[in-house]
Amino acid sequence: MDRLKIRAGRRRVLRALAALGAGAALPLSRITPARALIQDAPPSRPQARMMTDLIGTNGWATSPTDLQMWRAMGISWGRGSVGPGQPDRPGENMRIDKTGSTFDSDLPSVLIRNERNGIGSLLLLGYTPAWNASVPGDSNSAPVDVDAWTQYVDAVVRKYSAPPYNLRYFQIWNEAAGKLSGGLPQATFWHGPRFDKDEKHAQPYERAMQDYVERIHIPAARIIRRYHAYVVYGGWPDQGGLDNFQRWLEYRSPALKERMLDWVDYIDTHYLPVSDMESLYQQYVKNGPARGIWQTEIGNEYMKDPHYLPRYFFDFAVWALGRQWDDPNKYLSMIYHWDGYEPFRLTHRGPPARTYNASGQSLVVLRQTAGGELASFTQPVQGGPSVAVKALFSGSDLVMQVSAASGWQTLAIPGLESLRSRTVQMDFIDALTGNASASNTLATSWDNGLMKVRFRVPDKVNGADNDPPKHLAYLVVRHAT
Repeated sequence: MDRLKIRAGRRRVLRALAALGAGAALPLSRITPARALIQDAPPSRPQARMMTDLIGTNGWATSPTDLQMWRAMGISWGRGSVGPGQPDRPGENMRIDKTGSTFDSDLPSVLIRNERNGIGSLLLLGYTPAWNASVPGDSNSAPVDVDAWTQYVDAVVRKYSAPPYNLRYFQIWNEAAGKLSGGLPQATFWHGPRFDKDEKHAQPYERAMQDYVERIHIPAARIIRRYHAYVVYGGWPDQGGLDNFQRWLEYRSPALKERMLDWVDYIDTHYLPVSDMESLYQQYVKNGPARGIWQTEIGNEYMKDPHYLPRYFFDFAVWALGRQWDDPNKYLSMIYHWDGYEPFRLTHRGPPARTYNASGQSLVVLRQTAGGELASFTQPVQGGPSVAVKALFSGSDLVMQVSAASGWQTLAIPGLESLRSRTVQMDFIDALTGNASASNTLATSWDNGLMKVRFRVPDKVNGADNDPPKHLAYLVVRHAT
């Protein structure tokens, strides 16, 4: 991934999924702006929903060791660029077999490896070659010749939607937006007239929405749907504002007389909390037209808080279980980034050998602790004064994620009366290390149908840099069903 320093409000992101676009022309047949024309085979039985369904990452696993670590962390999706297309001049041979920040990695072998190992692949379609940029030399601006863009998109989707790759998900651009609610006059990856690298001198891009919809999104979405694949929106930036995002989605092009929303299968945002997905679900997914909600970038410097990822994905799972999670690909969040040298990434690449950082180890613990078939626990668990708790079923276990201060704490759990006549098996598991506390740090009793649990939080909590310091752990009632 490119290491381009940018400022984006709440976060400072070191990233740029670079890809330059162009390709060989084919006539574009027009199709109805509806959901992708794929007939999903009806399952023989209801499919199990798993924590791993929700977890993806930016980048690719490129070795057997990488794949082993992805499986241990529960990562089931990767995201990367495709190109370089026609970077130097119009008419050159289309090249779409490379990936990475400098297009120095072989893409077909990555995608085949993913397919064989049950990992989904999302290809990011972007950006504009410098020779075709409406802002001279700026690959983040609209193309002068839209045909060059559609040729690139067609070449990518035609090749990779077919065997042996069989990809069905393609993302259009990255973080295209106009003036952001967070204050930036132009979005980081979508530039127009009066753009300036110095934000103090940049002016708003007045046609940002219209140019993106007419020159990038709908032309690319038509191609993706023509190959019976799904359109993933390009990731709305966290500083864009959800009201502004709704305006973009529902914008109807005067020239095309169509809404962008009708050419989006998966709503996609970046770096938002799970709670922000609720309005998007209610507006666009619960009754359509979109199929689901993705976040193709989360994490980054938020992962300096080692509680961030385990809390995010547990919260995401609880939320999804209550939101018609009837397709394993309906909800997905992709971590930025699984690989690097910063101590908050999922792994440190070495040398000598790749190792887990705290954030990566927390995913290993989450997968081990809540690795079964997920189901909602609808009873309200009552935490003590300094305890926050969320709960779900993983297989036959009731798994509660608790955030609490040190010392003895309490929970009251309704709905488990069937355990009253049995010996209750219970574990208190550190959410970062996976270590289980000694049995004498747990005690249970019953009071008017409630299972009362006392548990001791260590004096040295695992979120010492939090304010106030808290400990994150899983309280697991074994064989609760």
